[in-house]
Amino acid sequence: MILLSFDIEEFDMPLEYKGEIPFDRQISISQNGLENILNILKKHNAKATFFSTVVFAENSKHLIERLLNEGHELASHTWFHSEFEEKHLQESREKLEELFSTKVIGLRMPRMMSVSKKAVENAGYTYNSSINPTFLPGRYNNLKVSRTYFKEGKVTQIPASVSPNFRIPLFWLSFHNFPLFFYKKLASNVIKKDNYLNVYFHPWEFSDIKDEAFKLPGFTVKNTGKDMIKRFDEFVGWLKSKNHTFGTFQEFQKQITL
Repeated sequence: MILLSFDIEEFDMPLEYKGEIPFDRQISISQNGLENILNILKKHNAKATFFSTVVFAENSKHLIERLLNEGHELASHTWFHSEFEEKHLQESREKLEELFSTKVIGLRMPRMMSVSKKAVENAGYTYNSSINPTFLPGRYNNLKVSRTYFKEGKVTQIPASVSPNFRIPLFWLSFHNFPLFFYKKLASNVIKKDNYLNVYFHPWEFSDIKDEAFKLPGFTVKNTGKDMIKRFDEFVGWLKSKNHTFGTFQEFQKQITL
Protein backbone atom coordinates (compact mmCIF):
# COMPACT_ATOMS: atom_id res chain seq x y z
CA MET A 1 0.00 0.00 0.00
CA ILE A 2 1.13 3.54 -0.77
CA LEU A 3 0.70 5.93 2.16
CA LEU A 4 0.76 9.49 0.86
CA SER A 5 0.51 12.05 3.62
CA PHE A 6 0.63 15.81 3.93
CA ASP A 7 1.39 17.97 6.95
CA ILE A 8 -1.04 20.83 6.41
CA GLU A 9 -0.01 23.79 8.50
CA GLU A 10 0.60 27.50 8.60
CA PHE A 11 3.66 28.16 6.39
CA ASP A 12 5.97 29.49 9.10
CA MET A 13 9.24 28.06 7.75
CA PRO A 14 10.57 31.50 6.71
CA LEU A 15 10.61 32.46 10.40
CA GLU A 16 13.15 29.66 11.02
CA TYR A 17 15.54 31.42 8.65
CA LYS A 18 14.94 34.97 9.98
CA GLY A 19 12.66 35.71 7.04
CA GLU A 20 9.44 37.69 7.07
CA ILE A 21 5.93 36.45 6.30
CA PRO A 22 2.60 37.71 7.70
CA PHE A 23 0.15 35.19 9.14
CA ASP A 24 -2.46 35.64 6.43
CA ARG A 25 0.13 34.78 3.78
CA GLN A 26 1.26 31.74 5.78
CA ILE A 27 -2.30 30.47 5.51
CA SER A 28 -3.00 31.47 1.90
CA ILE A 29 0.18 29.84 0.58
CA SER A 30 -0.73 26.55 2.26
CA GLN A 31 -4.34 26.82 1.09
CA ASN A 32 -3.24 27.27 -2.51
CA GLY A 33 -0.91 24.29 -2.22
CA LEU A 34 -3.59 22.11 -0.66
CA GLU A 35 -5.94 22.84 -3.55
CA ASN A 36 -3.22 21.75 -6.00
CA ILE A 37 -2.63 18.55 -4.01
CA LEU A 38 -6.31 17.65 -3.91
CA ASN A 39 -6.62 18.20 -7.65
CA ILE A 40 -3.74 15.79 -8.34
CA LEU A 41 -5.11 13.15 -5.98
CA LYS A 42 -8.57 13.45 -7.53
CA LYS A 43 -7.09 13.06 -11.02
CA HIS A 44 -5.45 9.76 -10.03
CA ASN A 45 -8.21 8.64 -7.63
CA ALA A 46 -5.57 8.30 -4.90
CA LYS A 47 -6.45 8.47 -1.22
CA ALA A 48 -4.19 10.15 1.34
CA THR A 49 -3.95 11.26 4.98
CA PHE A 50 -3.75 14.92 5.99
CA PHE A 51 -2.17 15.83 9.33
CA SER A 52 -3.54 19.28 10.14
CA THR A 53 -2.81 21.84 12.82
CA VAL A 54 -5.92 23.28 14.41
CA VAL A 55 -4.76 26.76 13.36
CA PHE A 56 -4.72 25.81 9.68
CA ALA A 57 -7.95 23.82 9.90
CA GLU A 58 -9.88 26.66 11.56
CA ASN A 59 -8.79 29.01 8.77
CA SER A 60 -9.42 26.51 5.96
CA LYS A 61 -12.68 24.78 6.78
CA HIS A 62 -13.83 24.58 3.16
CA LEU A 63 -10.67 22.71 2.17
CA ILE A 64 -10.81 20.32 5.12
CA GLU A 65 -14.42 19.56 4.29
CA ARG A 66 -13.44 18.99 0.66
CA LEU A 67 -10.69 16.51 1.50
CA LEU A 68 -13.02 14.59 3.80
CA ASN A 69 -15.76 14.55 1.17
CA GLU A 70 -13.25 13.15 -1.34
CA GLY A 71 -12.44 10.20 0.92
CA HIS A 72 -9.22 11.31 2.56
CA GLU A 73 -8.37 11.01 6.24
CA LEU A 74 -7.92 13.88 8.68
CA ALA A 75 -5.36 13.44 11.47
CA SER A 76 -3.69 15.77 13.97
CA HIS A 77 -0.54 17.86 13.53
CA THR A 78 -1.21 19.35 17.01
CA TRP A 79 -2.56 22.87 17.60
CA PHE A 80 0.19 25.16 16.33
CA HIS A 81 3.12 24.38 14.06
CA SER A 82 5.80 26.21 16.02
CA GLU A 83 4.49 26.03 19.56
CA PHE A 84 3.77 22.86 21.52
CA GLU A 85 2.52 21.86 24.94
CA GLU A 86 1.65 18.29 25.85
CA LYS A 87 -1.98 19.27 26.46
CA HIS A 88 -2.23 20.11 22.74
CA LEU A 89 -2.19 16.40 21.92
CA GLN A 90 -5.67 15.73 23.27
CA GLU A 91 -6.99 19.25 22.71
CA SER A 92 -6.11 19.24 19.00
CA ARG A 93 -7.62 15.81 18.42
CA GLU A 94 -10.86 16.78 20.13
CA LYS A 95 -11.05 20.17 18.37
CA LEU A 96 -10.59 18.65 14.91
CA GLU A 97 -13.29 16.09 15.68
CA GLU A 98 -15.61 18.85 16.88
CA LEU A 99 -15.00 21.07 13.85
CA PHE A 100 -15.46 18.40 11.20
CA SER A 101 -17.52 15.61 12.79
CA THR A 102 -14.91 12.99 11.93
CA LYS A 103 -12.96 10.50 14.01
CA VAL A 104 -9.31 11.53 14.48
CA ILE A 105 -7.04 8.66 15.53
CA GLY A 106 -3.64 9.61 14.08
CA LEU A 107 -0.87 12.00 15.05
CA ARG A 108 2.21 13.49 13.46
CA MET A 109 4.29 15.92 15.46
CA PRO A 110 5.48 19.13 13.79
CA ARG A 111 8.99 18.71 12.36
CA MET A 112 8.88 15.08 13.52
CA MET A 113 9.80 16.19 17.04
CA SER A 114 9.90 13.57 19.79
CA VAL A 115 6.97 13.26 22.15
CA SER A 116 6.07 11.24 25.24
CA LYS A 117 4.77 7.86 24.08
CA LYS A 118 2.48 7.61 27.11
CA ALA A 119 1.08 11.09 26.49
CA VAL A 120 0.19 10.14 22.91
CA GLU A 121 -1.63 7.04 24.14
CA ASN A 122 -3.43 8.95 26.90
CA ALA A 123 -4.53 11.59 24.38
CA GLY A 124 -6.55 8.95 22.53
CA TYR A 125 -4.47 8.22 19.42
CA THR A 126 -4.13 4.71 18.03
CA TYR A 127 -1.28 5.48 15.62
CA ASN A 128 1.63 7.92 15.47
CA SER A 129 3.73 8.74 12.40
CA SER A 130 6.25 11.11 13.96
CA ILE A 131 9.47 9.19 13.41
CA ASN A 132 11.87 9.56 10.51
CA PRO A 133 14.14 6.54 11.16
CA THR A 134 17.33 8.13 9.90
CA PHE A 135 19.96 10.70 10.93
CA LEU A 136 19.22 14.32 10.13
CA PRO A 137 21.94 16.65 11.48
CA GLY A 138 20.55 19.21 13.87
CA ARG A 139 17.18 17.50 14.08
CA TYR A 140 17.29 13.87 15.20
CA ASN A 141 19.21 10.61 15.16
CA ASN A 142 16.80 7.67 14.81
CA LEU A 143 19.19 5.16 13.26
CA LYS A 144 18.45 2.64 16.01
CA VAL A 145 14.67 2.89 15.62
CA SER A 146 12.80 0.28 13.56
CA ARG A 147 12.46 1.23 9.89
CA THR A 148 9.00 -0.30 9.74
CA TYR A 149 5.85 -0.14 11.84
CA PHE A 150 5.85 -1.43 15.41
CA LYS A 151 3.66 -1.37 18.49
CA GLU A 152 4.42 0.80 21.50
CA GLY A 153 1.85 0.29 24.23
CA LYS A 154 -1.54 0.67 22.56
CA VAL A 155 -0.18 2.93 19.80
CA THR A 156 1.04 1.75 16.41
CA GLN A 157 4.18 3.62 15.37
CA ILE A 158 4.39 4.09 11.58
CA PRO A 159 7.78 5.63 10.73
CA ALA A 160 8.38 7.49 7.50
CA SER A 161 10.00 5.34 4.83
CA VAL A 162 13.77 5.17 4.42
CA SER A 163 15.74 2.94 2.07
CA PRO A 164 16.57 -0.60 3.27
CA ASN A 165 20.27 0.13 2.77
CA PHE A 166 21.91 3.15 4.43
CA ARG A 167 18.49 4.47 5.55
CA ILE A 168 18.30 7.18 2.91
CA PRO A 169 15.17 9.19 3.78
CA LEU A 170 12.39 9.51 1.21
CA PHE A 171 10.90 12.59 2.82
CA TRP A 172 10.01 15.85 1.08
CA LEU A 173 13.56 17.24 0.83
CA SER A 174 14.74 14.10 -0.97
CA PHE A 175 11.85 14.37 -3.41
CA HIS A 176 12.88 17.91 -4.31
CA ASN A 177 16.62 17.44 -4.48
CA PHE A 178 17.18 13.92 -5.83
CA PRO A 179 16.76 13.21 -9.54
CA LEU A 180 13.25 11.80 -9.90
CA PHE A 181 14.51 8.54 -11.43
CA PHE A 182 16.70 7.98 -8.35
CA TYR A 183 13.83 8.76 -5.97
CA LYS A 184 11.65 6.28 -7.85
CA LYS A 185 14.39 3.67 -7.51
CA LEU A 186 14.54 4.19 -3.75
CA ALA A 187 10.73 4.01 -3.54
CA SER A 188 10.73 0.76 -5.51
CA ASN A 189 13.31 -0.72 -3.15
CA VAL A 190 11.23 0.20 -0.11
CA ILE A 191 8.00 -1.21 -1.56
CA LYS A 192 9.75 -4.46 -2.51
CA LYS A 193 11.28 -4.83 0.96
CA ASP A 194 8.46 -3.55 3.17
CA ASN A 195 5.32 -4.02 1.05
CA TYR A 196 4.32 -0.41 1.69
CA LEU A 197 5.65 3.13 1.26
CA ASN A 198 5.13 6.02 3.69
CA VAL A 199 6.13 9.42 2.25
CA TYR A 200 5.11 12.90 3.38
CA PHE A 201 4.93 16.41 1.95
CA HIS A 202 3.53 19.86 2.76
CA PRO A 203 1.04 22.05 0.87
CA TRP A 204 3.42 25.04 0.61
CA GLU A 205 5.72 22.89 -1.56
CA PHE A 206 2.98 23.09 -4.21
CA SER A 207 2.90 26.90 -4.08
CA ASP A 208 5.20 29.70 -5.16
CA ILE A 209 7.56 30.22 -2.20
CA LYS A 210 10.53 31.74 -4.01
CA ASP A 211 10.27 35.12 -2.30
CA GLU A 212 13.45 36.89 -1.19
CA ALA A 213 11.67 38.10 1.94
CA PHE A 214 11.40 34.47 3.10
CA LYS A 215 15.20 34.00 3.11
CA LEU A 216 14.79 30.28 2.43
CA PRO A 217 17.88 28.27 1.44
CA GLY A 218 17.99 26.87 -2.08
CA PHE A 219 17.57 23.23 -1.06
CA THR A 220 14.15 24.00 0.46
CA VAL A 221 12.72 25.76 -2.58
CA LYS A 222 14.18 23.62 -5.37
CA ASN A 223 11.44 22.05 -7.53
CA THR A 224 8.62 23.78 -5.66
CA GLY A 225 5.52 25.47 -7.05
CA LYS A 226 4.67 24.49 -10.63
CA ASP A 227 7.71 22.21 -10.77
CA MET A 228 6.44 20.31 -7.74
CA ILE A 229 2.94 19.99 -9.17
CA LYS A 230 4.36 18.46 -12.34
CA ARG A 231 6.85 16.27 -10.45
CA PHE A 232 4.31 14.93 -7.95
CA ASP A 233 1.72 14.33 -10.67
CA GLU A 234 4.28 12.24 -12.55
CA PHE A 235 5.25 10.34 -9.39
CA VAL A 236 1.66 9.43 -8.45
CA GLY A 237 0.98 8.44 -12.06
CA TRP A 238 4.07 6.23 -12.02
CA LEU A 239 2.94 4.50 -8.81
CA LYS A 240 -0.49 3.98 -10.32
CA SER A 241 1.04 2.49 -13.48
CA LYS A 242 2.74 -0.11 -11.26
CA ASN A 243 -0.71 -1.11 -9.96
CA HIS A 244 0.03 -0.02 -6.40
CA THR A 245 -2.94 0.80 -4.18
CA PHE A 246 -3.25 4.06 -2.27
CA GLY A 247 -4.72 4.10 1.20
CA THR A 248 -5.11 6.15 4.34
CA PHE A 249 -3.20 5.42 7.53
CA GLN A 250 -6.47 4.36 9.11
CA GLU A 251 -6.98 1.77 6.37
CA PHE A 252 -3.38 0.63 6.65
CA GLN A 253 -3.64 0.18 10.42
CA LYS A 254 -6.63 -2.11 9.93
CA GLN A 255 -4.64 -4.29 7.52
CA ILE A 256 -1.49 -4.84 9.54
CA THR A 257 -1.22 -7.22 12.46
CA LEU A 258 1.09 -6.62 15.42
